[in-house]
Amino acid sequence: MPVIDYFYSAHSAFAWLGSAQVLKICARHGARLVHRPIYLSPVVEAAGGLSFAGRTQAHVDYFFGRDIEHWAEFRGVEVIRHRPTHHDNPLDLPNGVIIAAQEAGQGADALSHAILGAHWRDDADIADAATLATLIAGCGLDPETLLAAARSEPVQAIHAANTAEAIARSVFGSPTYFVDGDPFYGQDRLDLVERALSRPFAPSDWCNPPVG
Repeated sequence: MPVIDYFYSAHSAFAWLGSAQVLKICARHGARLVHRPIYLSPVVEAAGGLSFAGRTQAHVDYFFGRDIEHWAEFRGVEVIRHRPTHHDNPLDLPNGVIIAAQEAGQGADALSHAILGAHWRDDADIADAATLATLIAGCGLDPETLLAAARSEPVQAIHAANTAEAIARSVFGSPTYFVDGDPFYGQDRLDLVERALSRPFAPSDWCNPPVG
């Protein structure tokens, strides 16, 4: 079974824009999506990227405004037309819930999609346990079990390890997908991800990211 390693954060606009599409690609190719939620800011900064506050207004207006609108219309995805109210809230719990679901083999794909959509379509507070409980239940999963697991030391250790691995593999933004170690940054590269699942790209000495 082909595998896509999927590095992203639960509050990522572009992960939301590509969420339904990557799930369709997995279904078409019988691929497994391995969710690797991360703390995004340390990953971006380790790669030399600017913090959100350090970017120019023109950059913010385009990449976090007009570009989101373009892709939302192109993909037929609903997004709110402003920065989410709770965008700066901690990611430990929403990322942790996705990790916990995957560790339990219970609906991580659907839960990830629900959390991303709640943040970017519904302007919900995905760091709030009650909000997450509703989303978890809506995916047919047990809120109490997953929320407890999300807060646990083993799950948060995986969260930290995902972040460290993203830094080691030179990830610089969310979402980033790996197919057999070949990196594809951004949901706008999903056509390339799909091609790689059926026919790998020729090897390159331009970069050689470590695998696994």
